[in-house]
Amino acid sequence: MKPPDLDHLYFDGQHYDMLTREFIDDIPFYSRMAKKYGQPILELACGTGRITIPLARKGWQVTGLDPTESMLTEARRKAASANVTIEWIQADCRDFELGKKFNLIFFPFNSIAVLHDSEDIAACFNCVRNHLKKNGRFIIDIFNPRFDILMRNPNERFPVTEYPDPTGSGQVVVTESNVYDRASQINYIKWHYKFGDAPEEIVEDLNLRIFFPQELDALLQLHGFEIENKFGNFDETPFVSDSPKQVVVCRKR
Repeated sequence: MKPPDLDHLYFDGQHYDMLTREFIDDIPFYSRMAKKYGQPILELACGTGRITIPLARKGWQVTGLDPTESMLTEARRKAASANVTIEWIQADCRDFELGKKFNLIFFPFNSIAVLHDSEDIAACFNCVRNHLKKNGRFIIDIFNPRFDILMRNPNERFPVTEYPDPTGSGQVVVTESNVYDRASQINYIKWHYKFGDAPEEIVEDLNLRIFFPQELDALLQLHGFEIENKFGNFDETPFVSDSPKQVVVCRKR
């Protein structure tokens, strides 16, 4: 397995919080899932605790796992500020052993897309199975692929977001370009960061594996999971062709 490609600004805790500050739609969904399936709960790729901390505020026993120290440093700071106790684990989702099992494990916010090949996927799903209680649930959410995005002109730039630089040095404007490789199903994305009036940009790669709907279902079934529900968004509407999300709830067979 190759090491995760995490050494750039997207995975810096302070920048990540600015990038994702307006994304809150999934938090009520995971709160409902916690109430439905119980604790303890494990979040894979927990980042800075965007979901983990709100769940802990509601009294749930949550563990957050992430490979990036910058993310976890910010997560610990935010959890202390919120006066909640969370177990933070720095580990790769493809290779972890926590010595306990969970009622609910979830892998949110498109994070499965960093698993680029069958070896990565098998290793991650095996770890999940080993940590899931007999009647526990595993939930994945990832975007439903859109060909109009995948097949964009690679020579064009498209807006991503704009946010205040966490160091206080003006605004950060983020644009992207992409090239989709149909053989590997990886979308090779370049994020271009423009900092205030600085003439230069920082350009970094964010390469995401594309999971098509039937493929994702088949991979879960192949690795010993039974799909109970597949939603098209966090309001729990059924998954259909034009759904923006694939939200899959499954259990061990």
